[in-house]
Amino acid sequence: MLESPQKEMYAKERFTALQAQRLAQEIAFGPIVFQVSRLMVKFGIFQMLDDCKGGMTMDEIAQKANLSHYGAQVLLESSLTIGTVLYREGRFFLAKPGWFLLHDDMARVNMDFNHDVNYLGLFNLEEAILNGKPEGLKVFGSWPTIYEGLSQLPPQVQKSWFGFDHFYSDNSFEQALQIVFGNHPRTLLDVGGNTGRWATQCVKHDAEVNVTIMDLPQQLEMMRKATAGLEGADRIHGHGCNLLDEATAFPVGFDAIWMSQFLDCFSEEQVCSILRRAAASMNAGSKLYIMETFWDRQRFETASYCLAQISLYFTALANGNSKMYYSDDMARCVESAGLSIEKIHDGLGLGHSIMQCVKR
Repeated sequence: MLESPQKEMYAKERFTALQAQRLAQEIAFGPIVFQVSRLMVKFGIFQMLDDCKGGMTMDEIAQKANLSHYGAQVLLESSLTIGTVLYREGRFFLAKPGWFLLHDDMARVNMDFNHDVNYLGLFNLEEAILNGKPEGLKVFGSWPTIYEGLSQLPPQVQKSWFGFDHFYSDNSFEQALQIVFGNHPRTLLDVGGNTGRWATQCVKHDAEVNVTIMDLPQQLEMMRKATAGLEGADRIHGHGCNLLDEATAFPVGFDAIWMSQFLDCFSEEQVCSILRRAAASMNAGSKLYIMETFWDRQRFETASYCLAQISLYFTALANGNSKMYYSDDMARCVESAGLSIEKIHDGLGLGHSIMQCVKR
């Protein structure tokens, strides 16, 4: 396996004493910093300052944002010390971090995901870590994992959950199609295919391929609604099952097995079980593709930071026992299942890698 690009960075101190002290306080006030910055976006204040290059007074901001003087004041003073706005000669200006919160799609998607999906449930992170269960999920319902409850989550929570999921996967699909269909599969098993987003790309890309989505029955219902009437939908099929049931065997006879942002939904023990069952269904010519955002295979450290934090969503809300994987851990699971990694494709989309596996 390749060494992490950030390995050397994580082995030594990165901050001076004053920087470390500042970071400690940023962590302590993290929830307030997050909510203030979210409201600066929601109330349009960052956008106003981006539009008005000559800056705006506090009263102008309050009036345009339809806020009281007090409301604008506490948000602006907090943002000033956070570093998202600047202040010169009685006027406020947009600073670089504020610009990124406004214009960086990844920052916006992550912010919506953390506010709508994670924020309340993360209060129970301690309980989740100690119990090994998604204790924060109870803010939405009493399902054992979030996946059983996806179709029943409040509309805004669903919107942010799927927006987050699709944002990261969709940016990798075009490159992934070239890799998978370079081997000309006629049948493809999409494991954990969710709403059929990848499957629709496959049948559009290749007019001869048939795709079977293997997922929970309630997910397949969402998939059928999402794909109805789309080009090639007649070549998208469903195979309902519970993959956590070790008695659930994989259907046989597929040229390719696809798992995209799927195995991060399971513990290492469960991953090994799923991969063993996948391997048992494969023949000598079958290939299994695992597409994940491995936190140690990122080009930029900011991506590694984001992925390591996203792991705690799985801990507190999704299932209590999975994470964004370290690539060596996933490779160990692949090998234990009787598979070999034929090739690893890095740098897809916003930081995905594909482990291309064959039966050993």
